Amino acid sequence: MTKPSIDENSALLYGNRFLTEDAPDKDFPDGGMSALDAMRLVGEELALEGDPQRNLATFVTTWMEPEAQRIITENLYRNFIDHAEYPISAEIEQRCVRMLADLYHAPGETTGTRTQGSSEAIMLGALSLKWKWKQRREAASLPVEKPNLVFGGDVHVVWEKFCRYFDVEPRIVPLQEGKYTIGPEDVQPLVDENTIGVAAVLGTTFTGHMDDIVGINELLVDLKAEGELDVPLHVDAASGGFVWPFLYPGSEWDFRLEQVRSINVSGHKFGLVYPGVGWLIFREESDLADDLVFYENYLGKTDATFTLNFSTGAAMVLAQYYNFVRLGRQGYTYVMEAMQKNARALADKLEELGDFELIGAGKEQLPLVAFKLVEGKNYDEFDLSWQLSAERGWMLPAYTLPPNAEKEKVLRALVKETLSREQVDRLAGDIAQACKTLGEKGGAHPNERKQVKTGTGY
Repeated sequence: MTKPSIDENSALLYGNRFLTEDAPDKDFPDGGMSALDAMRLVGEELALEGDPQRNLATFVTTWMEPEAQRIITENLYRNFIDHAEYPISAEIEQRCVRMLADLYHAPGETTGTRTQGSSEAIMLGALSLKWKWKQRREAASLPVEKPNLVFGGDVHVVWEKFCRYFDVEPRIVPLQEGKYTIGPEDVQPLVDENTIGVAAVLGTTFTGHMDDIVGINELLVDLKAEGELDVPLHVDAASGGFVWPFLYPGSEWDFRLEQVRSINVSGHKFGLVYPGVGWLIFREESDLADDLVFYENYLGKTDATFTLNFSTGAAMVLAQYYNFVRLGRQGYTYVMEAMQKNARALADKLEELGDFELIGAGKEQLPLVAFKLVEGKNYDEFDLSWQLSAERGWMLPAYTLPPNAEKEKVLRALVKETLSREQVDRLAGDIAQACKTLGEKGGAHPNERKQVKTGTGY
């Protein structure tokens, strides 16, 4: 057996051989390495990624309590779909479904499912809208070739993906300068006998506001009363579904409204769970199209499944249940109010600087601050995003709004549970300093602007 070289012995004793070697990145490795080396290699690769404490773009949860992390770690092996082997995980999923149905004022027995996130939940909810529309049309001996779906330009891209993937005409209401959500006056001209449903957003990723869900519901109720159209309303509450019940409990947007038939929400956003977990809740069991439910005999047990994914971990479902029983209504209210107070503190500080115009201040909103520069600056929002990142490591997204408001440039600071008041003060100070620097140098260099974070977060 060949003895290790002095350098190999030294690496074993004192360090990691990949400190001086390239990391595998193309060819499948011929041999392996020690567990410690592999762990350190991955850790070193990740060291240059952004600091989640300074990420003001992502809606996704980046911190959980140690007890929740332990539950996740100890249950990563559980395959959620294997109900024969892990029946309690399936029961806990249904507990969460029932709790959410109660939170959203479902009138009686209902159904729902966990998903990988709101994207899958939206796909499933929209598929049910299409199938239910198809059933109604076929029962009346009417054609089913031209389904359409109505939604605003303020939705997540998954709605357009659904339409393309499942052959549905998207009828998109464009936004306007100064009008970043949609209402009944926008929806009415687009609804007809081929409309499978209307989608409304609770907490947009662009400005954090909600569509006029009450007004859209009233429109659909009136159309139904006229006897010709019965168009269901789906609420995309990916971000707002864990905010509005606690910050604005009197605001009606959920199953208290007659035409709201289904709701999706992301557990890994303001549900305060690590990715990925989402939820789809129906108003009544009959709102789920029977043809979309499969009965699978998997490892000796027949179960009804309604998902796009099959094998997936149960850990995040268990973590969601942990949060529900750990926090309850009082705990979630406390967390949401704390985030809202810090968001308002940041908004006040930005307003005091005199350099910014707040967007939608005073309206019901997610715990965030959407703002833009006042006119007359020799730099723009993208320059400021770059300067903050370069100087202080803050990931503050800058972006333009969807058509027809694409001329509007917006900055958005998401204030999450981990952004303390002291950090809010520091952020405001760093923004003021970045503005001063940019004013003196006249904006960012074109090469710098290419590196600006322009997404709205997920």
